[in-house]
Amino acid sequence: MSMSEPTRPGPDHSVVTTQRRRLLSGYKRGERFDDHIDTGPEISNVDAVKIVWRAVKLLGHAKGLFATKFLMSTAIWIPGLFLGWFGKIIMDHVILARELDADQALFPPHMKPILRFLEGREPMEIMLMVSIMFFIGLLVIGTRAGGTGAGVHGGRDAASHAENAISSGGSRAGSIWGLAEWWVNVRMNQRVANALRTRLFNRLTRVPMTSVDDQRVGDQIYRVIYDSSEVPEIVYQSTFEPFFVFLGYLITMYQLETYANVAPELIWLAWVMFPVVLLSTLPMTRVIRRANHNNRAAGAATTNAMEETMNNIGAVQSLGGMRQETRKFAERSAHQFWRERLAMVIGVALIFFISIFGEAIGLITGYITSGFAITGQLTAGDFFALLGLYESVRGAAGDFGGLWVKLQGAVASLRRVFFFIDYRTEDDTDGDRELAAIGRGVSFEDVDFAYPDGRKALTNINLELAAGELVAFVGPTGAGKTSLAYMIPAFLRATRGRVLIDGVDVGDYALDSLRREVTYVFQEHQLLAESVRDNIRFAKPDATDDEVLAALGAAGCTEFVESLPEGIDTVLGRSGDTLSVGQQQRLSIARGLVRDSKILILDEPTAALDPRTENALVRALHTASEDRLVIVIAHRLSTIRQAGRIVFIEDGEIRDVGDHDTLMANPDGPYRRYVELQTGSP
Repeated sequence: MSMSEPTRPGPDHSVVTTQRRRLLSGYKRGERFDDHIDTGPEISNVDAVKIVWRAVKLLGHAKGLFATKFLMSTAIWIPGLFLGWFGKIIMDHVILARELDADQALFPPHMKPILRFLEGREPMEIMLMVSIMFFIGLLVIGTRAGGTGAGVHGGRDAASHAENAISSGGSRAGSIWGLAEWWVNVRMNQRVANALRTRLFNRLTRVPMTSVDDQRVGDQIYRVIYDSSEVPEIVYQSTFEPFFVFLGYLITMYQLETYANVAPELIWLAWVMFPVVLLSTLPMTRVIRRANHNNRAAGAATTNAMEETMNNIGAVQSLGGMRQETRKFAERSAHQFWRERLAMVIGVALIFFISIFGEAIGLITGYITSGFAITGQLTAGDFFALLGLYESVRGAAGDFGGLWVKLQGAVASLRRVFFFIDYRTEDDTDGDRELAAIGRGVSFEDVDFAYPDGRKALTNINLELAAGELVAFVGPTGAGKTSLAYMIPAFLRATRGRVLIDGVDVGDYALDSLRREVTYVFQEHQLLAESVRDNIRFAKPDATDDEVLAALGAAGCTEFVESLPEGIDTVLGRSGDTLSVGQQQRLSIARGLVRDSKILILDEPTAALDPRTENALVRALHTASEDRLVIVIAHRLSTIRQAGRIVFIEDGEIRDVGDHDTLMANPDGPYRRYVELQTGSP
């Protein structure tokens, strides 16, 4: 290593430098990161308003809790009308012992009943009465100084922020009232967040397979767990907060009117503060929104890097890619931290601006008020009352001015959520006909299929598949076998022509009823980290023990299942990785066999089976095909030749159809040439 080379690890030095170079261009246009579907992150102010409105409508899931929270939050403002004026009473009529004249004292109208109650009393008696009132308020609502709330003590990272957003709540009150309002707040937040989270998860489970392959799992997890958790913040900041900030502002202005004849300039100053702060912060919203969107996308990219590596840890370790994957993760993590810092800097700069403006107005207010107090136009109690009212106006103006700005981070998150809620899914093409018993079978009429990127997978497919058949789809790798099979349960939809079940287009069937009657056992072993029994029952939750055992036996699983530590109740590892590949495959087949569906499709079911298990499985499939259509996608000749009918596919077209012996009898047949190439014999 030369002396000029950096001594720190690459990601810590080079990544940040790279991100700084990319900052302006990426920040201005919005970055794609590793999204392949959601590639348009720019959000206009109109779009932001629509997102906020959609979030507010989710309150329909918690109408009662929202109404309760609203009433409790509104009621707590009533003590605020009195609390500050108690200080003036104590200062002027207890400490300074000025005589209390209810008609002459400078107080707002709502204080008159209390003043008349205290009128004519001695200073210590006034103090006692005020103390009793204060104690009763303290017992019920606390001091209102800090309020009540709870959440996770953590930083600004997505995990603790998400947990705080969903499972925290607050109240301006303390004591009994504050605890009750806090509980209502938490329940409302959780119900609204759960409604959105569940809705998003439901939509993601129904995204078409052509789109699923283009979307990263880590990104989807990030959207469901972290992005959706921002909905309580939007709901609160767009309903409760503006209402109560404006209510507090009006209440303060109402109380300031008490001094309108003495210091009218203070009244005008208070009225001007509100719109000036609001208008000065609005131009920052687009910048903050874009910065927060990029921050969330960078966080999702980091989650993607971790999920992809750990999901393929076997390949990573066997190919020696640990250092490479660590570097990739470090790069994405560094980028996320950079985006987080950028968003924080923008937010802090805005808060600094509002604070400077507020302090300037505060100095002016203090100067004017001091002059009136020195000349005797205002009492000492009036001086402190005015300063307290100014702080209320300043807080309200700052809160209202920053309200739309604070919403932008949550808007950026919820845009990512609503993107997939709005994304076209299988539900949007769902038919309304119920598929019951299957009589005739499946037919393909002039079917073509091309993937979204333009690759043509199938051309001019015409085929009849009858119930009661065991059919094998055969052909070279990439011939279109799986694409053809995917058409039957509508995983893929024909770009031309029709796929019919009992003479009805599969698109006209309700998707749930179609999938109930079509079981697809994928080539990839998709087992759950549950017990063997639960894995089998996942396909049929009401399956009896006899049905489970029969399916295990038919798939050749009985022997190895009995050898497991807890037999059928043994909990498998992640994706069934505690089993061998052949055992995983057999369990997947057993899960498909346990269903009562009338169409069973198995993709390479015998690829990892020994000859004895393969023969037993094929016999089981023949038995199963007596009352249903069984389709096997296979390469192994020993499996193919036992099918009742073979459909040979090449270059996306059907080239041969018939049983093994018939097709082999044709010396120039495409199937025979394929077999001869496979076996290496003429």
